[in-house]
Amino acid sequence: MPPAAEVRDGLHALPVLQDNIVWIWVAGDRAVVVDPAVAAEVIDWLEARSLRLDAVLQTHHHADHIGGTPALLQRWPEAAVLAAASDRNRIPFQTLSVREGERIPLLDGELEVMEVPAHTRAHIAFVLTPSDGGPAALFCGDTLFSGGCGRLFEGTAADMHRALQRFSRLPADTTVHCAHEYTEANLRWAAALQPTNETIQQRLQAVQALRREGGCSLPSTIAIERETNLMLRAADAEELGRLRQHKDHWRG
Repeated sequence: MPPAAEVRDGLHALPVLQDNIVWIWVAGDRAVVVDPAVAAEVIDWLEARSLRLDAVLQTHHHADHIGGTPALLQRWPEAAVLAAASDRNRIPFQTLSVREGERIPLLDGELEVMEVPAHTRAHIAFVLTPSDGGPAALFCGDTLFSGGCGRLFEGTAADMHRALQRFSRLPADTTVHCAHEYTEANLRWAAALQPTNETIQQRLQAVQALRREGGCSLPSTIAIERETNLMLRAADAEELGRLRQHKDHWRG
């Protein structure tokens, strides 16, 4: 058997499918997986590093977020599955049903649950506060994207604006762990909409250079999103709705 791959404690991005990012939180020989779209790649990654799966965090019910969970539970049947209590019907394998404001000790940190309905009616986010005093980490699923936000499938512009403003009030150094690699596309849209915005133009160029080299643009930070995310910067729900509609039909 080959030796286990080296792995450091902390958060790791695992790209899967076309643009999904599965976040893997490691502490010692234990791991937590966020929104596993698929199982095989996640199992391979964990087993190559001799890690045990302790829990799965589910932000919402879409197949490209929960698709890998059943097979992960077959491999690690004792793993917990944290999901919205209001979404039991659509995430039936959840073992810990959570609600707004709950705090859950897990691995080497604590998770706080935020209910952020908009992309779906039962979407939640998790804010991880590490025990070492480092920056918090936001697992925001498909609500906040780097440079954008999720589509409004089951919520309203007012719902999304409320959710994004909650995120914007998090500490500036909070790291933003979205579930998709959409940064370049979002910034191209923003740059086309605001061609004289030098901050957005510069960030777009930096992200394009990174992506050309095969790098991942995530995580971002709340500070970066406050400066360059037009959805997060929207003054009110009406403006957010106009931006979201424009982005939905943009073919740049």
